[in-house]
Amino acid sequence: MDTFTIITVLVTISALISFINHRFLKLPGTIGVMVIAIILSVIIMITGKTFPVAYSFIENLTTEIDFTKTLLDVMLAFLLFASALHFDLDKLKAQKIPVLILSTVGVIGCTTIFGFLFYWTAGLLHIDIPLIYCFLFGALISPTDPVAVLSILKKSKIPPSMETIIGGESLFNDGVGILLFVTLRELTEDTSTAFSFTHSAILFIQEVFGGILFGVVSGYVCIKLARKLTELQPVLLITLAMVMGISVLGSLMHVSIPLAAVSAGLMLSNMQLRNGEAGQQIKDLLDKIWGLIDDLLNTILFVLIGLQIVVIPFFSNYWLISLLSIVFVLIARGLSIAVPTVLLRRSLNVDFNKLGILIWAGLRGGISVALALSLPESPYKSLIVSASYLIVIFSIIVQGLTLNKVVNKLVK
Repeated sequence: MDTFTIITVLVTISALISFINHRFLKLPGTIGVMVIAIILSVIIMITGKTFPVAYSFIENLTTEIDFTKTLLDVMLAFLLFASALHFDLDKLKAQKIPVLILSTVGVIGCTTIFGFLFYWTAGLLHIDIPLIYCFLFGALISPTDPVAVLSILKKSKIPPSMETIIGGESLFNDGVGILLFVTLRELTEDTSTAFSFTHSAILFIQEVFGGILFGVVSGYVCIKLARKLTELQPVLLITLAMVMGISVLGSLMHVSIPLAAVSAGLMLSNMQLRNGEAGQQIKDLLDKIWGLIDDLLNTILFVLIGLQIVVIPFFSNYWLISLLSIVFVLIARGLSIAVPTVLLRRSLNVDFNKLGILIWAGLRGGISVALALSLPESPYKSLIVSASYLIVIFSIIVQGLTLNKVVNKLVK
């Protein structure tokens, strides 16, 4: 299939699934879309021999779509920019300490704890996997997914301060997560290479600070140009061009595209255009259009995640450890944020009830699946990919659907 045909089929499937969800299931948008897509994939897999044409069509569609490249290099910048554009920068500044700690110490701690838990359990189950791959798995599954988190938080009843902390954490923890993932992946690709703190520090500065700087500069230029305009169309085109430029140039400069998109979005969130009230109307319309883009891309993304089940390698001897991995993620996240919470309780202003919300609201999504699929071929890739997919399914469907109940129970 050519590119236009693939996009047409994908949009058509997304439209049908979205219609079914809103008309019949009435689940929260992204959750409902993913549930129906998974059910559709399972039905197609079960009836593959009875309806080989349908099975072959979906399999070819998911195979021809490079999920990793589509999400990380194309869709992610748009999704993160749109989310950051609607984020309250003043609220984020008020919660900067917990956001900073959760997006750095929390990710590193979660990666380490998960890696050890997975390694020890794999040994007990007689599954041979090196410790470095367990840490690599931890690095790709530890950061909370901003797309999943922010799309579900929109419909939740979580307190505003907690929403800011969780949303802010999800926007910024990709830098640390990607740094850990890239560093560990290099070690798995070349086992003769020893860990270099200097190399990791340079990579961190380039990816994280380079991405933030690139985003700030892009946002500044966009604001300067937009303030010289008095119509919506050119302002919208400038923002679209900026986000596309971040995706293309960020990849060439080897800086963090997610952090660049978030930084640019946060800068434009408080943008003031000329002509007073007329300028504010343009800004409001711009926000609504980017909100619509966010919703559309979210729907397509979660359909893609659901359809991936057709090509995800599931093996019977991996089911147990994959299911246990769900528990390990919750334990690792709990411990990684409980320790700094206890030590810095006054600074973080997070009590134990809020801690429970932080743990349960740490959702994983398409980014984890994309990173898992980007792993080089090895005897351990199938295990990591299948376990990552089960964690994502549990995270979005189970945690997403029960988040409000957890919030109502823990918030007094």
